Amino acid sequence: MIVRSVAELLGTDQDVATPNWVSRRLLLKRDGMGFSLHETTVFPGTETYIWYKHHLEAVFCVEGQGEVQVLPEGRTYRIEPGVMYALDQHDKHYLRAKTKMRLVCVFNPPLTGREVHDEEGTYPVVEEMTVTGSPA
Repeated sequence: MIVRSVAELLGTDQDVATPNWVSRRLLLKRDGMGFSLHETTVFPGTETYIWYKHHLEAVFCVEGQGEVQVLPEGRTYRIEPGVMYALDQHDKHYLRAKTKMRLVCVFNPPLTGREVHDEEGTYPVVEEMTVTGSPA
């Protein structure tokens, strides 16, 4: 059984921050669950362009308000507590936070832990390294 708390991840390599968000990565690829689980806080007034061309993501809002705008058509969905959205088509999108938003996110394939968005808004597929430096 795996038991972790967000509090124990603070200040570790599983506590990943950018100017727009901070993500506490609770489950990662190395845990062997087939998905990763994150608590992400998106800062108010931010807009993040995202395109998970290598991953599928489901997001559940537990706090705050914002919106997700799907590209290229521009359809916009309101995000608030109790709302879930799933990027099941590798959708390009903007995530905008009107207030501080706290989200629970699930990724498939699972993240290794240190990923941040590149210039395309994408997380790369990263092979996790073992202690010897070989792919896991």
